[in-house]
Amino acid sequence: MGRGRVQLKRIENKINRQVTFSKRRNGLMKKAHEISVLCDAEVALIVFSSKGKLYEYSTDSSMEKILERYERHCIVEKSFTSTDIDSQGDWSLEYHKLKAKVESLNKSQRHLKGEQLESLSLREIGLLEQQLESSLKNVRTRKSQELLSSISELQEKERTLRDENKALENELVEKARAKAILQQQAQWKHRERLDKLHNPNIGIGNHQTRNGEKEAEPTTNVHQVHVVRNLLPPWMIRNFNG
Repeated sequence: MGRGRVQLKRIENKINRQVTFSKRRNGLMKKAHEISVLCDAEVALIVFSSKGKLYEYSTDSSMEKILERYERHCIVEKSFTSTDIDSQGDWSLEYHKLKAKVESLNKSQRHLKGEQLESLSLREIGLLEQQLESSLKNVRTRKSQELLSSISELQEKERTLRDENKALENELVEKARAKAILQQQAQWKHRERLDKLHNPNIGIGNHQTRNGEKEAEPTTNVHQVHVVRNLLPPWMIRNFNG
């Protein structure tokens, strides 16, 4: 017995409905592929299940290109039938072109982020991978250039700091040398004062020796005595006068 004719109405049994959907979907995909190969036609097939899951098929020209072609075709058909084609047709065509381009760019951006990749074929995924690798290479090259530039700037700063440190070091050495000279001069002056205090310069006057020769008699410098008296304590001055 031959197979009976199936009545076209909604299948109430959930399991039978799901099985029928899978079979019919696969058959529909197969037919779409056959007509695209046999007749060299561009085919785009979109199916949403009752749960909202997407199933699609498109020829090598990709789904986006076929949909853009479909929109352009619809716009052209509408423009021919429109009564206000002179004033609004061009604007409407341009609007739909831009709208389709924006949608295509948004979808491409989502693909670059790794989102909604289920709709891509193996060939499209390979092209996307090449694009990402090329972009990553450019990013790494730019990163290397920035790192080299930062290293050069840091090296220049290092040389500047070294020069400044060298100048400060020389300045400190000169200050230390000047301080040592001043300390040495102060020590010399202090030593001279001590020498004058302990060994006052007292003159020797002329007097007669035993052999009848004149010897120098001791003479005292008034200024030196005055200085010595000012440096001695009072009790030594009394003894000195006595």
